[in-house]
Amino acid sequence: MKIYINEIENEVENGMNLFKLRQEKSDKSDVMVLNGFPVKQDCILKENDRVTLIQKGVMPKIEELESLMIARHTPRIHEKLKRGSVAILGLGGLGSNIAISLARIGVGKLILMDYDVVEPSNLNRQQYMIEDIGRLKTEAIKSNIEKINPFIEIEIVDVFLREDNLDILEDLGVDIVVEAFDDPVSKAKLSNYVLKKMSGTYLITSSGMAGYSDSNTIKTRKVKDRFYICGDLVNEARQGEGLMAPRVAICANHMANLTTQILINAEK
Repeated sequence: MKIYINEIENEVENGMNLFKLRQEKSDKSDVMVLNGFPVKQDCILKENDRVTLIQKGVMPKIEELESLMIARHTPRIHEKLKRGSVAILGLGGLGSNIAISLARIGVGKLILMDYDVVEPSNLNRQQYMIEDIGRLKTEAIKSNIEKINPFIEIEIVDVFLREDNLDILEDLGVDIVVEAFDDPVSKAKLSNYVLKKMSGTYLITSSGMAGYSDSNTIKTRKVKDRFYICGDLVNEARQGEGLMAPRVAICANHMANLTTQILINAEK
């Protein structure tokens, strides 16, 4: 019978149970994950089951690390995510959170685009550390991702996107463009360009995530084919209503989750 142990195909006898497998393959394992879910009780394994055996407190070999990181994923989706490519345009509160979430789930290639540097007021909602202050946001997020998931291919583009240089997007060759700008004029110009010039590419944009209003008003909406918008469409940042970590992160992860759904379900 064929099963996967730490994502490596193995042949085991029919009727093999989980505890016996652990005893034979890794008797010091503290954690057993079966088909994406941690289990503590013994059970009979089935054809094509995926078992991950983890020993707590022990740094795995680099060749084992990726399989252990994806242990909690839904089975058989990692390959689709690994083939995905996503451009994140803007690495502020939305973009930095989106980049970290997509790195954690194992999206294969991330193109990170921004022109700015990290400054102290970014730390209230963006995925940077005090030691990142003064660094280019692209370089800082790349470094932080590499500490989380070294198996992601990362391309950084240090550029300020304007109406006269948007054509650089066509050469990216990505499945999804995620717009994470602050400026509404720039958001509109970018969205129009992607929809007109990159017809085979998905576009995910945002509107309304400021303040501390009801979390449940943030939604994911399909505008038209391959075009989505996330947010509440109302609460933009303004005087008296700033951008705060919880709501920004909720919106960012709507965008990251939609990206995940598209990469898994879209026909390529």
